[in-house]
Amino acid sequence: MVEEDIKLVSETLTLSATLVTPDSGGPFPAVLLVPGSGQVDRNENHKRLAINAFREIAEYLAGEGIATLRYDKRGVGASEGDYWATGLYDNATDALAVLTQLKAHPAVKPGLVFLLGHSEGAMISIRLAGEGADVAGVILIAGAAKRGEDILKWQAVQVVKGLRGLNKWIIKLFRINVLKSQQKQIEKIKRSSKDWYRVQLIAKINAKWMREFIEYDPAPDLAKINVPVLAITGSKDIQVDPADLARMRELIKGDFESHEIPNVTHILRVEEGEPTISTYKKQTRQPVDRRILEMVSTWLQRRIEAPER
Repeated sequence: MVEEDIKLVSETLTLSATLVTPDSGGPFPAVLLVPGSGQVDRNENHKRLAINAFREIAEYLAGEGIATLRYDKRGVGASEGDYWATGLYDNATDALAVLTQLKAHPAVKPGLVFLLGHSEGAMISIRLAGEGADVAGVILIAGAAKRGEDILKWQAVQVVKGLRGLNKWIIKLFRINVLKSQQKQIEKIKRSSKDWYRVQLIAKINAKWMREFIEYDPAPDLAKINVPVLAITGSKDIQVDPADLARMRELIKGDFESHEIPNVTHILRVEEGEPTISTYKKQTRQPVDRRILEMVSTWLQRRIEAPER
């Protein structure tokens, strides 16, 4: 495996990335790894939670003869820009720019470049593929098929189910209506016009990104995708509804394969107990579930071995 740090350009900004290629040979089929939401770097690591999923995926695929490119989001890690002024569509713009430069790299077969997005990255991959991005296929890990506003409402209910200790006690004691509270926050975000604001003078909200996320409906883009799609969601994902896999199957007219993996959470690890965000940090002590890696590799190999477009 050869790992090379490179610089890419999107609009007027320089984005930092890592290209991983197998030890010898080339040019190689390649996968662009599009990261999830929040201030996560090229490995999907946040200062409060190191998921490290993309490093594991890149290393696994290199062993299978497949190159990968992963990058720091705008305003995160070593990339230029202001994260707090960056919206969902800015992230999509960056992903498309990175894709274009990956396809032009001499170590890569331009006709065999795939998108792999996790969480927000899956949403961006849907957007790009629906808009006709020139890719050989799309892999959606923890992807969604409903509007952002509906995702947030579903998510709120699931997260509260898994609350423990003081937080659970407070909600029960004060009879807090979770959906009503969430809707109130959503309406506040919709009314906002600033790029960001603080909640209770503490938490900082990327309001621009949230406004765009709330309004975006992936269904029309899913219906326009005309390349092969692999969708994988864990059965214990409480941030994206696993039932959206069935909706994707209804919307995507072409080659579509989906898997709901038992006991896997949104951060791609196994959780044997009740799904809850409170165990995320503990889950990161485990590697990414191997079933995901094997499914992705098997699906890719089938498309790579077919005649190149």
